[in-house]
Formats: sequence, structure tokens, C-alpha cells
Amino acid sequence: MSEQRNESLPTGFERGTDGPKVIVVGVDGSDPSWRAAAYAAGLARRQNALLAVVYVQPFLAGGAALGAPVAELTEEVAEDLLAEIRATAERLRGTFAVRWEFHTFHGDPYSGLVRAADELTADAVVVGASEQAGHRIVGSVAVRLVKAGRWPVTVVP
Repeated sequence: MSEQRNESLPTGFERGTDGPKVIVVGVDGSDPSWRAAAYAAGLARRQNALLAVVYVQPFLAGGAALGAPVAELTEEVAEDLLAEIRATAERLRGTFAVRWEFHTFHGDPYSGLVRAADELTADAVVVGASEQAGHRIVGSVAVRLVKAGRWPVTVVP
């Protein structure tokens, strides 16, 4: 019996590994983002991958006029998210070990996650489903990431 090969298979996602080595998950403090983080943590643990937890500090409307207060607010959110992640990791220490890093990026959520996935050489991206009704018309961050077609994207409800 002869072996058949298909040399024309696309290799866009292949990096020479079995499974993801870096999983990026976007968090913003919403319930869907925490569910996405929990799902991504389980995936990272099972795959022995690095979990890159990413918070994108938004540019708020009127941010230039508000100046320092807006920057302080987004920094506080990032610090609160990191504190919650550290507390959860400490609580689960020994029973649920996963390698993780926390990163902040600036900009709108879509562009920030794209930049994070590129810079961190993500093999997969996990995000929570949007709870905003308007995103069904305009398109959520998750839909835009899927349409970008650059990484496997998992959307957690």
C-alpha cells in the first residue's frame, strides 16, 4: 500500500508543536471575560501552555480633556484585575497549576488583543461573548477576531 501526501495543505497555524504553547485570553472584569479566563486556564493547564492574561486599557471618550483621572481609572482596573487573578491563582495553588502572565495593552479592545496576540506569538485566543445588544449588528470583538482569521479563536458564553 502506498502512502499518499497532499503537499498543498495550508500551514498558516503550524509552528511545529502539538497544541498551543501560548494562549491569550482577554479580560475586562465582566462575567463573560472571567468565564473565558477560567476556560483558557483549563486549556492552558491541559496543554501545558503559557496563559497570557490581557487587559486592554481603553481610550475613553473625552480622555484628553479628563487627562490624569482617566489614566488613573484604567490603571486601577488593571491593578484590580491582577489582584483578583493573583488571589485565584494562590487559592488554587497545588490543585490547579498553570503558568500565567498578566499584560496590559492600550487602545480599543480589538486592536489591543490583536497586538497582544501578535507580540506574544499566540497560538490561540480566548474571549468572552459580548453582552451588548448592539454588537449583534455592528460586530463584537470576538466576531472581529474570528474574521481576522489569524489565530484559532474560542468565544466563551
